[in-house]
Amino acid sequence: MAKLYSNENFPLAVVRELRALGHDVLTSLEAGQANRRIADEDVLDFATSEERALLTQNRRDFLRLHNSGTANHSGIILCTADPDFAGQAHRIHQAISAIGRACERELIRVNRPAT
Repeated sequence: MAKLYSNENFPLAVVRELRALGHDVLTSLEAGQANRRIADEDVLDFATSEERALLTQNRRDFLRLHNSGTANHSGIILCTADPDFAGQAHRIHQAISAIGRACERELIRVNRPAT
């Protein structure tokens, strides 16, 4: 299963579901990185130093970092806000599983289903 780092804006309920699916998820709070106004570049660097793909709902800024070509990273999983936490966790799990290898330098988009 994947090693993941959840940005501080990421729902804890999704983290719990991902853990139940077997993923190793470290939260920004557990890492002592919450509520510190850490720059996005530094958040991504921390996740990379821990060899974890970043889980975030901050799609615009992390997409920009990925597209800059200067960011070496262990993967970025961009998610839309979704009140169906279990469903979102399963979609993340499926997206990671579909890669079939480490998420290094991958940009993965996980959107809530259209209603």
